[in-house]
Amino acid sequence: MTTTEPQVAARTASARAMWAILALVLLADALDMIDSTVTNIAAPTIVADLGGGEGLIKWLGTAYMLAMGVLLVVGGRLGDKFGQRRLFLVGMTGFTLASAVAGLSPDPALLVAARAAQGAFGALMLPQGMAIMTRTFSRDMLSKAFGFFGPLLGVATVGGPVLAGFIIDADLFGLTWRPIFLVNVILGVIGLAVAVRILPHDQGDRSTVVDGWGSGLLAGTMFGLLYGLIEGSTNGWGPLAVGAVVAGVVFFVGFAYRQRTAPDPLIKPSLLRNRGFTSGMLVGLVVFAALTGLVYVLSLFMQTGLDASAREASLALLPLTLGIIASAFAAMGGLVAKLGRTLIFLGLAAVLLGAAWVFALVVASGTDVGLWSLTPALFVIGLGMGCCFSAIFDVALGDIDPDEAGSASGSLSAVQQLAAGIGSAAVTSIFFQTASGGMDHAMRVTLLVVVALIAIAVPVVTLMPRKAPQETHH
Repeated sequence: MTTTEPQVAARTASARAMWAILALVLLADALDMIDSTVTNIAAPTIVADLGGGEGLIKWLGTAYMLAMGVLLVVGGRLGDKFGQRRLFLVGMTGFTLASAVAGLSPDPALLVAARAAQGAFGALMLPQGMAIMTRTFSRDMLSKAFGFFGPLLGVATVGGPVLAGFIIDADLFGLTWRPIFLVNVILGVIGLAVAVRILPHDQGDRSTVVDGWGSGLLAGTMFGLLYGLIEGSTNGWGPLAVGAVVAGVVFFVGFAYRQRTAPDPLIKPSLLRNRGFTSGMLVGLVVFAALTGLVYVLSLFMQTGLDASAREASLALLPLTLGIIASAFAAMGGLVAKLGRTLIFLGLAAVLLGAAWVFALVVASGTDVGLWSLTPALFVIGLGMGCCFSAIFDVALGDIDPDEAGSASGSLSAVQQLAAGIGSAAVTSIFFQTASGGMDHAMRVTLLVVVALIAIAVPVVTLMPRKAPQETHH
């Protein structure tokens, strides 16, 4: 008995440490997911306070997601090079400070810069948590840990706007929208204190190569495309907007060439030759862009078209959140393993049905449509979103080799962030461009565009692997 007690105690302590690390990683991911969506509800209130018009509404989310998506793969490589613990601490510290600047910003320019800084430091922080878990967790614990991420993603996608609505309505200390960023300071300080105490030390591998040229070309690609899109839709398609889009395309060609010729590319060439993986990236890019933009526009339509307050709009989005939670937990229970890409088809079908339902309601009632009459349709959309969030990237990893898993999962995470940035910019641009015909007209046109994008993605799903890998590599 006495000889086994130390071993049992060691295993218990190890289990406690793993659960503590998991809680810390989930906190970091929740901060990212909430901050990527929190401005969906808050944008009109922020613009009313600071000015900035449509351009600020578009850049509030896009600046964050652009910086996050461009630097996410690089952040993972930097963690390999300098140590995951060190990069996690740097990322969370920077994220916390940038959140303070965002919450105290006196003008639109500083706020957008702070949002970009949040995304950049978040890109340094997030990959380290997954790498630390992969390196230190037992296989059984790793499997349990991965099960939490799908539901968390679903809840946070709409949970951010819901939280923002309640905070703005409460008008804490007369600060209106500012606490939605300042609350991160409290959570960040707590996270830092925990991280310093529990994260395992590692030295990194200084021989790891970070492809600076590839990173720069990717950054140029996304900035050119997104800046051109926002500038063109806001101020007209003049030389600056067209030139930015052309520059983005040129940078993309350079990035693609760099990935083929670089000795240590950001994305392994073998992954790009894998039909199932590239199909999954394309489906993820289109679907996440469409759905992120749709949620953003729904919140804008409720506030600007239906004259709902931030709190009323956030409550009206709750059915969508509940739908995501329900389907994400069902998928977590084994549906992804059983159904594979069939679950993606079911999710996309539910999104199409829900979007068509909202379209019919807006056609019938225009801006007189009641918020709660949208409830069933939003719940169906949420069910579809939860299936897609849980299944698309898991299934995309179905045909890759185990030694490619790290690069593949990092690339897919980057695609998800980039898609969110593109979606929030592109879909809101369509909404504002067509608003001259009335908010109901803008909502109808936006829904048709989203339905068209989802419909385009459906046949591409048939090129994805039939099943997710037996052991998810995330």
